[in-house]
Amino acid sequence: MFLATFNTSKLYGARNKWHSRYWPFKIFILILSMLLPFVFPSDYIQLYGEFARFGAGVFLLLQLVSVIEFITWWNNYWMPDEERKQSCFFGLFMSTIFYIASICGIILMYYLYTSRSTCYLNIFFITWTAILLLVMMAISLHSKVNRGLLSSGIMASYVVFLCWSAIRSEPADAKCNSHEQTGNSDWTTILSFLIAICAIVMATFSTGIDSQSFQFRKDVVQQEDDVPYNYGFFHLVFSLGAMYFAMLFISWNLQKSAKMWSIDIGWTSTWVKIVNEWFAAAIYSWKLIAPVLRQNKVMNHEEAGQHTNDSNLP
Repeated sequence: MFLATFNTSKLYGARNKWHSRYWPFKIFILILSMLLPFVFPSDYIQLYGEFARFGAGVFLLLQLVSVIEFITWWNNYWMPDEERKQSCFFGLFMSTIFYIASICGIILMYYLYTSRSTCYLNIFFITWTAILLLVMMAISLHSKVNRGLLSSGIMASYVVFLCWSAIRSEPADAKCNSHEQTGNSDWTTILSFLIAICAIVMATFSTGIDSQSFQFRKDVVQQEDDVPYNYGFFHLVFSLGAMYFAMLFISWNLQKSAKMWSIDIGWTSTWVKIVNEWFAAAIYSWKLIAPVLRQNKVMNHEEAGQHTNDSNLP
């Protein structure tokens, strides 16, 4: 679908019909694509697994950018101004809720996953997450940035969620992990994974449609007969999302079969989510700092030009 809809620009073209119609034929292709891998040699499946591992990492990065763009939009929408006085109260209320949830999440993780003083890795994960929250809040409240608390509060909750998800992915035999992978917790494993699937599907849709966040030029004028979003990018994101799903089911491990009720469990899954958390905090912090750095660079360039002009005066 990515190759067939790449660079589609007009609504009345044949590729636009292929994107939005012919569902019986697409369902047939879907069923065929699900059956054919059973007759493929295992070497080809292993090769796709290596490729899918890379594609899943790219999907996580694209998802991070899309999530941060949404947080930025939400923060700008609820920024207080003279025309919407009620938005100031709502923004302050929501930022307080998000920060309280983040602090409670940090405390709860300390209580559940650092039961022993030898749980150095979990202590490091949680403590570093708390430090990231303080850094993001300090940058957001800096006088030159002045982005308020709402965006940093939402991002704080997201980062805490990623940390919790990473710790939850630790193997059941890890002494510092309080949850037990027993028959009684099978239903919680399935329920949490179904919730994760719904969240990833929603993130995939939003990321696929939000192609403007990944454009270098955003001054292109939209025509009436132009497609509402980039079809090729939409299908590319879904293919990367499918690779991410595949990695979840095998816990990012291509060498061993996943155990029963161990979906997304393993040290590889843990480290992937932790690195994803660190990337999220780094990208968000950079989006806060970058406009200030560009502004300082422009001001320094103008001052240098003004100094040069003054020195040339008789």
